[in-house]
Amino acid sequence: MPLTETRLRALKPKDKPYKVADDRGLYIEVSPAGGKLWRFRYRIGPVEKKLSIGAYPEISLKQARQTAYEARHKIASGGDPAMEKRKQKIRAEFLSAQTFEAVAREYIDQMMVQSGRADATIVKANFFLEQLVDAIGSRPIDEIEPFEVLAPLKRLEAKGKHETAKKTRSFASRVFRYGVATTRCKGDPTSMLRGALITPKAKHYAAILEPKELGALLRAIQDYTGNFITRYALLIAPHVFVRPGELRHAEWKEIDLEDGVWRIPEGKMKSRRPHAVPLSKQVVGYLKELAEMVGTEGYVFPSARASVRPMSENTLNAAFRRMGFTKDEVTAHGLRATASTMLNESGLWNPDAIERGLAHGDSNAVRGVYHRGKHWEERVRMAQWWSDYLDTIREGEKVTKGAFAGRGGRDSERLRPSRNWDKTVAPE
Repeated sequence: MPLTETRLRALKPKDKPYKVADDRGLYIEVSPAGGKLWRFRYRIGPVEKKLSIGAYPEISLKQARQTAYEARHKIASGGDPAMEKRKQKIRAEFLSAQTFEAVAREYIDQMMVQSGRADATIVKANFFLEQLVDAIGSRPIDEIEPFEVLAPLKRLEAKGKHETAKKTRSFASRVFRYGVATTRCKGDPTSMLRGALITPKAKHYAAILEPKELGALLRAIQDYTGNFITRYALLIAPHVFVRPGELRHAEWKEIDLEDGVWRIPEGKMKSRRPHAVPLSKQVVGYLKELAEMVGTEGYVFPSARASVRPMSENTLNAAFRRMGFTKDEVTAHGLRATASTMLNESGLWNPDAIERGLAHGDSNAVRGVYHRGKHWEERVRMAQWWSDYLDTIREGEKVTKGAFAGRGGRDSERLRPSRNWDKTVAPE
């Protein structure tokens, strides 16, 4: 006979657990302690199984019957209600331990450290994580909602740190997408926040774009009286126009002074591709002088405090300030813009060769490989021309307009009036 609420309330505990049936596999089990638990009995083939539904009176008779009804439908469709419930429980327990901070640290380790990302990139990732830990670090990643991520980002904005807020949101997005890929969460809540943050105004690195001003900078570097390793880094930086981080992380084992090539491994490059830098005679000369003083082991430009670490990222910019140049006049990174602008305006070099010299990646991998090989010889000539040109303006020689060998060779001579360039240092 089916159960009723009156019968359920009247059930009393006995010395041993006992069962009272309702209908079509649903029954209630009464324990010696007086607890009443709903269960549903069913078969999958020859195997009898049980589905725990919950305790009475928290789960009413009507609710228990509805759950049993839904379970019968799942069985008819080939499902197994008890197995599905067990999986859900395991997943819930698993996800409750998957906090944002735990997943983020795993992401940094698995996707950045072990894949050889640059040290500076990893430091920045940990910095962005620190901005989020207090707000969502201990929250299960699968339960985090957009407003929870927005709160710490808005706090950064309130301090005027718009660029930090933007990059922190981007980092959080990468963590959530990693969580999706590893089945720890179902989506990326930060995707809804793209329009919620102030777009920071683009800031360009200060760079010198006039030959006269560049000559004054080069003379100041030549006369620099600070740390001798810093001086050599300053002397070399304008010639090779690599990123400051790539320069200060240079190691002697990467440099071939005989062939005049510096081979930077992919782990140190922003593009995640190895990069070869042709070295002019002047740069090779500077490096040989430095090698005589410090040897050829470890970093080319080690920290003044510990030779096992590279020089600080602020060393070159601090030296510029000591020489009297403000942050609005010149920066270490701005030397790349200086080289790019002047090399392009000279009209002597293929723009692709200049881009390769700057290690700007090509989105087309096949085209990129082709161009790296195609422009190497031109880059070698360009590196020597650029160093010769820097020597010329450092010495204060007058730069005059003249005809230059064009990209096609000696015969394609033409006048480039956009800036005054020295015809005595045209490429071979």
